Order: sequence, then structure tokens, then C-alpha cells
Amino acid sequence: MARQGKALARWLPTVGARVTLSDSRSADALAADVASFAGQPVAFVLGGHPLSLLDDCDVLCLSGGVPPTLPIVQEARRRGIRVTNDAQLFLERCPAPVIGITGSAGKTTTTALVGAMARAEGRVTHVGGNIGDVLLDSLPAIAPGDRVVMELSSFQLELMTVSPAVAAVLNVTPNHLDRHGTMDAYIAAKANIYRHQRPADCAIFGWDDPNARRMSADAPGRVAFFALHERVPGAYLDGEMLVLAPDGGEPIPICPRSAIRLRGTHNVLNTLAACAIAGAAQIPVQAMRAAIESFTGVEHRLETVAVIDGVTWVNDSIATAPERVIAALHSYDEPVVLLAGGRDKHLPWEPLAALAAERCRAVIAFGEFAPQIAVLMRRASAAGTSRLETVEQAATLDEAVALARRAARPGDVVLLSPGGTSYDAYTDFAERGAHFRALVRALAKVGPAYQE
Repeated sequence: MARQGKALARWLPTVGARVTLSDSRSADALAADVASFAGQPVAFVLGGHPLSLLDDCDVLCLSGGVPPTLPIVQEARRRGIRVTNDAQLFLERCPAPVIGITGSAGKTTTTALVGAMARAEGRVTHVGGNIGDVLLDSLPAIAPGDRVVMELSSFQLELMTVSPAVAAVLNVTPNHLDRHGTMDAYIAAKANIYRHQRPADCAIFGWDDPNARRMSADAPGRVAFFALHERVPGAYLDGEMLVLAPDGGEPIPICPRSAIRLRGTHNVLNTLAACAIAGAAQIPVQAMRAAIESFTGVEHRLETVAVIDGVTWVNDSIATAPERVIAALHSYDEPVVLLAGGRDKHLPWEPLAALAAERCRAVIAFGEFAPQIAVLMRRASAAGTSRLETVEQAATLDEAVALARRAARPGDVVLLSPGGTSYDAYTDFAERGAHFRALVRALAKVGPAYQE
């Protein structure tokens, strides 16, 4: 009974379904959510997922956070009951062309920027999916002449048997292995974004990412790429100029790299990805340029919250994998006080620990995975030349912010870039980021930041 499940329960009765909403949490824990459905034709089974739910069931819909290994899902498949989700149901019914975007990193920024490009063209544009609005809620308002830009997660894609006409795989690096088990399974889930395309459809891949480039060989339709250092069909960086290279056409300059208002090389790649995707969707270059020049990013992604006593506080709560934290650290030349933690996803942390030893003044490990992070950081610091002065542990984000306040000096960046999921203490990364923002804004009312 989270965002996707509640959207499904609101929409399904509008197409004639009898809906039961099941959640493993108790009725007491979900009282407010249940109350929000007052007067609506929805039944509830709470505190578990009894197999008897399948006795009068035509379709089993899963929210993104629900693994298909649950007994009720396995039993549904054994009985031949269709298993689907909100994204599949939306794509099957959407009257407008859909652009789908996935990747281990950068998909939210890229999705938002493609949406901005479509709006700059003057088209009514709906952006959502794994971010923002669950698009089923918008379905009645979507017209055939609109555009839809949809972020899709591996959790959604692993169930899907339909693909959008324009689909992008930005990159595929180790992520969510706690859910998928192996990289092969994770890659297979991502591949569903283009696996069911038709020959006239187009799939876009990150040339610089080995897994994404390999996946392009299996695309059933047209293929384009985006790249930092190679002149590929799609979009690439030529010196300091972003260039669109239509398949079979002459290269078209889009804008200088300096027009990008986001920090970090990874955001140059995200912008190139957005250009390649927009080109495949036939969005004009003028609209791409206008969107790039005005786009300042999305919340919880290298979001500057405040500058207090000369210290810049940055919210990168979206960083739920070590690779994302590495990209964040590469975005700053200033000394960094890194807040890392949350819940582990069974991903390799050693490369991040080595980089943190080189680039960070301090690391504050917090949450469920804090003890392991602290060990890794101290080990990396002891292994060679290091600027890391201190590694501390905190049980909560509140404690971590207080420790960072004492450690940071004027000119430093305090960077919340956790590397772990938020599920040890929060509903999602957005709730964690909002809590961080509130904590930082409260700091303006307290004393000096740095104590000798």
C-alpha cells in the first residue's frame, strides 16, 4: 500500500475491476492509508498475503517494492493467473507516444530533462513512472497528441511484456543485487525496456557503458547511442560542443558544454543521453537547447540546500549505490565531509572507500550499514596516502548531521550521498532527503560550525 499500489487501487475500479489491496503491514500501521479509500470500492487484506486471495482472482498486480519471489506470486503463476504492474497496464492503454528511460544511474535527471525538452517544444507532456506521478493517475487526461516521458526501474521492467516506442538504457552497473540476485538477472530485467519493440521503434544506449553497449546488439528496432569521446549515431561531445548526429544525417550542434547548469561529468553524459533520446523522438534541437540552458536539476540529486558559515550542504539522497557516490565526489574539488549509510544492497564498496580516502576530509557513517562502512573507510585510509582525517559513526541521520557540523570547516562541502537505500529508517530516498533538508535548515539557528 505504497505509491504504486494505491494508484492501482484507485484506477482499477474505473475500468470495472473488483479490487483487493493486500499489504504485509498491520491494519494499525496502515490506518491512515485505509481511511484515504473511504467510500471507494476497495477491499483490504492486511498483515499478510494469504494464498486464498487467489481463489477469486484474475490479475495479480505488484508494486515495485514487492519481489516476485513471494509465495503468493509463485502460486499465482502456478495457477496461470496474470502477474503485472502499473507500468505495464499504463503502456497497454496510453493513447500518446511514450518515451521510456532506465539505467542504474542518471535516469531521473535524464527523464526530467527529456520532459523539459518536450515541454519546450510546446507539447503537453506527462512525466512520471518510477519518479513523480504514477502515470495511471494521469491516464484519463492524456490525449493522443501529448508526450509521455516515463522512468522505469528494474523492479517494474522485470514483469513487463511491452516496450515503449522510444526506449533508453543509460548504463547497467551493479545495483539491486539484493533483489535480483545476479547481474545477469538484473540485465535481463533492464532489457525488457526494448525487448518487445517493433522494427520501426528506437532504442538508445550509453556507448561508454560496456553492458549497455553490449545490450544494443539485441535491440529489435533502430539503435542510437550517446557518448563522451566517440562520434556515434545519436549524440556526442565534440570538443566543448554537444552534437546531435541523426542516423544518416549531418551532425547538428546543440549547445556548448558550458550551457549545462549541472555539476559533474556524469551530468554531461545525462544531458547527452537526453539529447539522443529527444532526437529519436523528433524533438527539435531548439527545444533541446532551451531546456538545457534553463534546467537546474531535480531535488535530492546534488541539490544545494544551504551555505552556512561558509560550508555548503548538499543533498544527494538519490545516491543509493556506491557508484553514485563516486560520481558525486568527482563533482567537487572542495574538501568533502561525506555522510554515507543506510541499508546495504550487497554492492562493492571498496572503490568508493579508496576514493573517499583521497577526496574527503571526514566520513560520517550512519544507519544500519554504518559499522561496515566505517571499517572500509578506515582500512582504505590506512592503505596509502590519505586526506581523510576522521571516520565517525552515527545511529541516525540527525546524529550524522550534528557530527558533520562539528567536522566541517569554511570552504568544505557536506555531502549527503549515502550509497545505501533508505529502507532502514525511511519510506524512500525522498523522505530521507527531505529530513536532511529540514535538519540543515535548522542549523542556521545554532552556533559556529567548526570547533578546534
